[in-house]
Amino acid sequence: MSIQIKVPNLPESVTEATIAGWHFKAGDAVKREQNLVDLETDKVVLEVPATADGVLTEVRIAPGTTVKAGDIIGVLEEGAAAAPVAKVKDSAPAGGDVVVGAAAKPEQKSADKSAAESDDDGQSPAVRKLLAELGLSAAQITGTGKGGRLTKEDVQAFADKPKAAPAAAPAKAEAAAAKPAAKPAAGSREEQRVPMTRIRARIAERLVEAQATAAMLTTFNEVDLKAVSEIRAKFKEPFEKANGVKLGFMSFFVKASIESLKKYPAVNASIDGSDVVYHGYYDVGVAVSTERGLVVPILRDADALSFAEIEKTIGELGAKARNGKLTMDDLTGGTFSITNGGTFGSMMSTPILNPPQAAILGMHGIFDRPVVVGGEIVIRPMMYLALTYDHRLIDGREAVLFLRSIKEALEDPSRLLLQL
Repeated sequence: MSIQIKVPNLPESVTEATIAGWHFKAGDAVKREQNLVDLETDKVVLEVPATADGVLTEVRIAPGTTVKAGDIIGVLEEGAAAAPVAKVKDSAPAGGDVVVGAAAKPEQKSADKSAAESDDDGQSPAVRKLLAELGLSAAQITGTGKGGRLTKEDVQAFADKPKAAPAAAPAKAEAAAAKPAAKPAAGSREEQRVPMTRIRARIAERLVEAQATAAMLTTFNEVDLKAVSEIRAKFKEPFEKANGVKLGFMSFFVKASIESLKKYPAVNASIDGSDVVYHGYYDVGVAVSTERGLVVPILRDADALSFAEIEKTIGELGAKARNGKLTMDDLTGGTFSITNGGTFGSMMSTPILNPPQAAILGMHGIFDRPVVVGGEIVIRPMMYLALTYDHRLIDGREAVLFLRSIKEALEDPSRLLLQL
């Protein structure tokens, strides 16, 4: 029985998707629940699993093509055995479809043979010569001559068309699109033009939207992380042994942010039209850099999570982000965000808001610097902090005091235990 492979219902607010890559080619045997194809939306990558054991007999839509929910992108023959691929069309026609037959039917073989061997009004020898020169097969090309025969124009037109991108895992395909395949030679003025991925386009749109709609302002402070570093060093091994996860800096920053958000609720709020929405919960977004771009998965009810739970959840979300496995639920919502440029060595930056959130905390690199403590110059592990906030909702006083509250909590972590 033939089963149509359709684009599933897309997440709310998403109207289109792009075929990121097929994991199987026509003629391949597949098992139920195996992922057949990846669909890239402007937010997440969706998988389309096989609904039964069988053979992928047709791949109708090429990678890079835009599709909508309900579109038929391939055909699966339930219970069939894998067969040799007989015909492949590498280039999509005007409609964007790429039809790939898994097993040649008798009439297909006959048509291919007549197209290659017939005279075609005296053109067949020339066609065969041109095919050989271009390294093409007659089976790859649709003939427009009498009886479906090939003409020289058919062959040349096919050779001139841009080829469909090969099926690839989305992370690899997008990485290739994001940077040149090879480094240009010294002195070279070569250029490479690649289409912007759907997620990269969405990131660009969101960043421009944030700058156009919010009155963004950034305030800075610095924090001495000696106390946090000593706690991590002291409890590193027992913490990991007890919880199966390392004790990182991020859990301290999440905890310090939550206690500060409780003191200054406007920082945890958002603007909706002419209303201010004060959130009675703390869903903290933690920015993750991937080959596909920056994404911000959400720690739900972060105030109810322990240090170990925060570290585990961040690790799980980070792995899902890098593997393209985040769901819409992982990315939806969020009342406050944290981004850590310090992982790449950043000393200071001004983070951009993640709308409709009103504030985002920027962490940076930890560097040993001379500071004055108790009238003496000492060397301490210092980090610059940056808080970008929407000045329409948050006054400068609140922003400065909020950032100072985070500083105080990190420099004296006992405050986090006592919720001070």
